[in-house]
Amino acid sequence: MEAPPHARIAADIKQRVTDGRLRPGERVPSTRQLARDWNVALATAAKALALLAREGVVVAEPRVGTVVAERPGTPAKPRPGASPEHELTRRRIVRAAIEIADAEGLSELTMRAVAGRLGAATMSLYRHVGGKDDLVMLMVDAAFAEFPLPARRPEGWRARLEASARAQWAAYRAHPWMAGATPLTRPVPSEALLQHSELALEALQETGLDAPTRMYVTILIYSFVQGIAAHIELEQRARASTGITDEEWLTGQEEFMSRIMATNPAFARVIGELGGDFDLDLDRLFTFGLRSLLDGLTGLIEGR
Repeated sequence: MEAPPHARIAADIKQRVTDGRLRPGERVPSTRQLARDWNVALATAAKALALLAREGVVVAEPRVGTVVAERPGTPAKPRPGASPEHELTRRRIVRAAIEIADAEGLSELTMRAVAGRLGAATMSLYRHVGGKDDLVMLMVDAAFAEFPLPARRPEGWRARLEASARAQWAAYRAHPWMAGATPLTRPVPSEALLQHSELALEALQETGLDAPTRMYVTILIYSFVQGIAAHIELEQRARASTGITDEEWLTGQEEFMSRIMATNPAFARVIGELGGDFDLDLDRLFTFGLRSLLDGLTGLIEGR
């Protein structure tokens, strides 16, 4: 059985290190270069470098890039001038963790990976964060804070709910891993995210809705945005594991689609009317869904 693409890339890098084509301290190909050379997605190339880092073959050097470790195959130790532990701050740790999650997904985030990126000992991170769960909470808060709510609140409950939803969507768009880190039933204690709930509840105070309904509306807006955003990460994960895009995947489903159209006339009819010209654009779906959701709430509120 053939190894997955990221494992083959990692094996090639390790072979270059073994035969001396890449020496300790030398930069290894960047994520973009690997993606281009191997014709894979950026996430796949990033996953290969993450695997090499976990195995101690490479280490991230600030302002330099990813280089071959001094002793390939053993856990990397801080290199002179890399990132002394006394320079570590919670903010730098959180930023490094976000960069890893953005490139490789939350599943690849470990305290060791963050330490390797900063050129520090893993245990030194625990002086600033309590552990991975604590780190993820801080990451979510920092990521949402990148997309603040407007300082001047829009007029009207609808405009305020829309402003909140669009800010949340921008945050999820920039950091797709967050959709899997912000469960609906176990809210993340994020001050930045709590501001969205405060804005929504404040906007709904004068609508005449009772307290349970106001709460449900606030949760509904949040879950709508998160629900669509979850598919951004799912597609990235699928592309990284298979090496093909969603369009390429659909091309290989022609036989299945033919069977579906033969037994589902309504589906076949709409496909025929589309004429093969339909693009599932998540940004467009978000805009359409938000408008429809707000239209429905308008009927509920104004009907009172």
